[in-house]
Amino acid sequence: MIYHVLPGDAQVEDFRQTGLQGELLVCREALVDGDLSGETLDEFFNNRAAVHNEEPAVYDANVASQFRRLLDVGPTDEVNLWFEYELFCSANMWFCLSLLAGSDADIYRVAPVHLSFEDRWDGFGNSNPEILKQCFADRIKLSRSDVELGSELWNAFRRSDADELSRLTVEPQTAFPYLDEVRRAAVNIDTKPLEIIREIKREGKRDLKEVFPEFRRRAGVYGFGDMKVKRLMEE
Repeated sequence: MIYHVLPGDAQVEDFRQTGLQGELLVCREALVDGDLSGETLDEFFNNRAAVHNEEPAVYDANVASQFRRLLDVGPTDEVNLWFEYELFCSANMWFCLSLLAGSDADIYRVAPVHLSFEDRWDGFGNSNPEILKQCFADRIKLSRSDVELGSELWNAFRRSDADELSRLTVEPQTAFPYLDEVRRAAVNIDTKPLEIIREIKREGKRDLKEVFPEFRRRAGVYGFGDMKVKRLMEE
């Protein structure tokens, strides 16, 4: 079985037009935001349901069920993780890798390799089926150590363990481009975005339509959407 884990519903239609074969799973989470606690996976998902103000059964059907499929992956299966470079997508991918840590499946990272360095945080947003096929053709097979690193990054991130995040990101990683930038963003996620928004507002920008693109320009590494930026503006 071939699995494709997409970073969100926005990519589903273009992906279906690529003609690529396999079962489609969609990551509908934003693990950069909210409670990440839970001694068990069920407890974790219940806590995430509360973050989204959803009934656990609804959350499980729409969100958790997609992740749980990764626990059933077998040694002859193939998993393609379609995730962008910024912290938003990185955290979601690290979580997926933590679920796949015990699997012997072939695991690939499909990244937006068509982007220039200046546009590296833009992700798959402006892609089309042809670009997605190009990204798939240039996918990277993850080694056992890559999968273990992703799992360790997830555990450090969910604990807000800055020292461990620093230890894990010392060496450049082919499978995880821009990891040091992402690590620094993770360490400062509770303070830096708010500081940047306050700076922008002090410069005279007040409306979301003015603040959001400027925040994206200065702090695209976080990968925040407009609603997250709006909430930060209200703090």
